[in-house]
Amino acid sequence: MKISSTLFFACLLYTQMVGIPRDMEADQNSKNSVKRIKIGLLIQDSLFRDAQKGAEIAIQKANEGSAAMGYTFELLTRSMAGSWGTGSKKAVDLIFEEDVWTILGSHDGRNAHLVEQVTAKSQIVFLSAWASDPTLSQAFVPWYFSCVPNDLQQADLLVQEIYSKRKISKVAIVSDNGYDSDMAMKCFLKKTIHSGKLAPIQLTVDNSLNNFQVVIDKIKQADIKGIVFCGSSLSALKFVQQIRQLKMNQPVFCSFSCMDQSVGPEFKLGDYENVIFVSPGNWMVNKDVAFRNEFLKKYKKNPGSIAAFAFDGMNMIIEAIKNSGFDRTKLQKVLSKSQYQGITGTIRFDQRGNRRDANGLIEIHNGKLKQIEN
Repeated sequence: MKISSTLFFACLLYTQMVGIPRDMEADQNSKNSVKRIKIGLLIQDSLFRDAQKGAEIAIQKANEGSAAMGYTFELLTRSMAGSWGTGSKKAVDLIFEEDVWTILGSHDGRNAHLVEQVTAKSQIVFLSAWASDPTLSQAFVPWYFSCVPNDLQQADLLVQEIYSKRKISKVAIVSDNGYDSDMAMKCFLKKTIHSGKLAPIQLTVDNSLNNFQVVIDKIKQADIKGIVFCGSSLSALKFVQQIRQLKMNQPVFCSFSCMDQSVGPEFKLGDYENVIFVSPGNWMVNKDVAFRNEFLKKYKKNPGSIAAFAFDGMNMIIEAIKNSGFDRTKLQKVLSKSQYQGITGTIRFDQRGNRRDANGLIEIHNGKLKQIEN
């Protein structure tokens, strides 16, 4: 997706007027002052507040004792909720008004394209911690990185599990009417056709509705044996609950984005019985993970995928800043060569900024999470 010409040239004019953000050292006039290293976080809307919570835990950990060493990390969070193009304006403000070192993004692929355009012009690192749109890396912008597996990588795992391991041939793919859902569906269809398998029946639900009966009836009529769902965690929850209430027990296959407890207290593993997800990491099945316990203690609820990827993304940024010797001009190069062992698994990048590997699959069985063996 390309940014609109009006918005792009507005950003271009702004960068020409303001210029590239000044170096960190130039902003410090006193040797005795503590250096503030600002990191921007762009979230989609209020449903993504758990990304801020995950990032704040990472910032807090990094700042324990850091002031005595002459620096402190500061998180600046901005919501992209609003009219189309708001995300681009927020990115411009963070870079040229707030002088952030880098931007972490927890939002959809549509907004990620806008942020990528701004950060490419300003040569500021943009690390995506949610958007799985594989076209984000096709522009080969060296300042773009993603710490989540993209839709093509996830589709590879699902196609192998559905067609090769489980031998399911009658498949339906259901998507809601979101940008990310449409992209995930297209990637799954591409991988299915490439593997020589029969293309699934394509169905769409309106995520503004509470009743998906029309689509469910079509699944029944076609005698579907396996369902792939592409959509938000809210629409996935509604869909799975409705088919299970009708005693439809077909396995449902979803991306990691469908498994997020940010949907609220109504999230219960038992509601996802016989649902297979692309794994967001072992933190969900390992109760000894410190992040999970700290999040629960601080916010009185378990974290979801949104919080986990933001936590890993922020930790990776902080580590890269330290490893660059606090030289922001070296940050992109250091991050491109990083290998970080996070709660979502090992994160390392290919030459286009994609996360190299997906983590495998997990399944809800008897109300508990179970890792699926490769």
